[in-house]
Amino acid sequence: MLELLSRRWHLVVLRGVVAILFGVVAIAWPEITVLALALLWGVYMLLDGVSSIAMAMGQGSDRTYMILLGVLGIASGALALVWPQITVIVLLVLIAAWAIVAGVVQIAAAIRLRKLIRNEWFLALTGAVALILGLLLIVQPAEGAIALLVAIATFAIAWGVVLVVLGFRLRQLRGQLT
Repeated sequence: MLELLSRRWHLVVLRGVVAILFGVVAIAWPEITVLALALLWGVYMLLDGVSSIAMAMGQGSDRTYMILLGVLGIASGALALVWPQITVIVLLVLIAAWAIVAGVVQIAAAIRLRKLIRNEWFLALTGAVALILGLLLIVQPAEGAIALLVAIATFAIAWGVVLVVLGFRLRQLRGQLT
C-alpha cells in the first residue's frame, strides 16, 4: 500500500488542493444558498471520489479502503447533484455520514501504516478531522446553513492542508523506496 500511495502522491496533493479550494470558495461566499452548497459539495465529492478510485488503480492488494472512499464520494456527490433542492438536514446527514466513514477508514489506514512510514500521524489527523466534523454535524443539526457552511469549509481547508503535506511526504518516501 505504501508503494501504491507513494507512486500516486500527486493525487493525494490534488485531493488536498481541491479540498482547500472548496473551503475557500465556501467561505468567500457566506450567503451561499443550500442549492449552491449542494452543488459545490456534489462537485467536490465527485472529484474526491474519482481521485480516490484513481489512486486505488494499479498494482497492490491493499486498496479496498480507497475504493470504498471513492464509491462513497461518487455516490454522495451524484446524489447532491441529482437532487439539488436537498434540505439542510438531508445534506447534513449525507456530509456527516461521509465524514464519519472517511475518518474511521483513514485512522485505520494510519494505524496499519505506523510501522511502515514515519509521520503517519498526518493520515490519522485527516481521519480525526473528518470524524470530528461528522460527529459535530450529527450532534448539532439545527445550527443553520451558514454554520454548516463554515464548519464544512473549515474542515475542507484543514483536511486539504493535511493531505497536501501528506502527499509531499509520500513523494519523499517514493525516492527512498526506489
